[in-house]
Amino acid sequence: MKTIGIIGGMSWESTQSYYQIINQDVKRRLGGHHSAKCIVYSVDFAEIEQLQKNGDWERAALILSDTARALQLAGAELIIVATNTMHKVFDQIQQSVTVPLLHIADTTAEQIKLSGIEKVALLGTRFTMEQDFYKKRLSDNYGIEVLIPDCDERKVVHDVIYNELCQGVISESSRQYYLDLIKRLVTRGADGVILGCTEIEQLINQTDCRVPLFATARIHALAAVDFAL
Repeated sequence: MKTIGIIGGMSWESTQSYYQIINQDVKRRLGGHHSAKCIVYSVDFAEIEQLQKNGDWERAALILSDTARALQLAGAELIIVATNTMHKVFDQIQQSVTVPLLHIADTTAEQIKLSGIEKVALLGTRFTMEQDFYKKRLSDNYGIEVLIPDCDERKVVHDVIYNELCQGVISESSRQYYLDLIKRLVTRGADGVILGCTEIEQLINQTDCRVPLFATARIHALAAVDFAL
């Protein structure tokens, strides 16, 4: 079993989900008293969030690259960044270490392709929805067409993530807003929806929707187990 390194803390609420999913899957697959060989380096999200707000992605990349190097020195043989948004600086992080990083958009795209879906809606932070680092990877590398909510909808989705989910707040009104938004996106042509922020999985899940949901944190965590085993 290889050792998985997790760059976490963005936010810690989703990082604990990663840790649980990874260990549950190792237990399911190996049985007995097995658990994952895993190292978690949890950063201070307040610092990262401020850099996001300021558009200082270079400084954020340096912090996460230092974190990746620390994980490698500690024995990590694979590294995952337990957040969608910070995959904006994925290339810089990968260049800082010699062990592989597993890209969350790649693992999600593989599941979308397996499902036979070619057009999906993307929910996430405004950075993930509006910038090209995520959407373009899906379209250029996998031929997946990506729809995003309109401007006002994107603001609500983003604000719920930062003001509620990253604070551990689960609101029924926000849950209903997301579900209604998904229905609107389906009428606009989406055949599935990417939950492109790891915190969204705390708010809604597949039992809430008829359309396929691609829960990126779960997909990413399970792919890390595949690699480790």
